[in-house]
Amino acid sequence: MDIRIGITHGGRELSVEIDDEAAEDAAASLEGALSGDETVLWLTDRSGRRVGVPIDKLAYLELGPAGDRRIGFAAD
Repeated sequence: MDIRIGITHGGRELSVEIDDEAAEDAAASLEGALSGDETVLWLTDRSGRRVGVPIDKLAYLELGPAGDRRIGFAAD
């Protein structure tokens, strides 16, 4: 699963790819952070690296299936 995070006053978005099994945990972590229980949203990517985003800097969050990213002029 692919997670794209927009950060306020940031020129770029943060992209984190997680295992599909961890998607429910990521959604629960987001809900907990948005409800005021936590101040930092922590996610763990496929490589085991942890990414923390302060909730007060969160502009948007997009969850979706990981797709193939094409570069160049590929004909369908």
